[in-house]
Amino acid sequence: QVQLVESGGGLVQPGGSLRLSCAASGSIFSIYTMNWYRQAPGKQRELVARLISGGSDYYTESVKGRFTISRDNAKNTVYLQMNSLKPEDTAVYYCNAQIRRTQLGALSDYWGQGTQVTVSS
Repeated sequence: QVQLVESGGGLVQPGGSLRLSCAASGSIFSIYTMNWYRQAPGKQRELVARLISGGSDYYTESVKGRFTISRDNAKNTVYLQMNSLKPEDTAVYYCNAQIRRTQLGALSDYWGQGTQVTVSS
């Protein structure tokens, strides 16, 4: 079994910062990508940031320059540093990872339970 556990959400004022963490645990051989998605009320889930094992990253346009994704490979943990937060960043943030559980196994998709981020004065 593989579990992704997120932490770090909460209520913050506009212009503030939060750091989300997501730790992967369980039977893991390797992790290909670790990603952050978000879903606001009434909207589809969207990819916010992606970090591929080789180091390549991707950000959705609306968070470029404000959010930073990073990873601690030794801890199988991915972080999302969110600065200059705006009310439109309010959403449930989900961690996602593509993980290989054995050397010859296929990549499988795993999701965390989600953490609420609310940006409001």
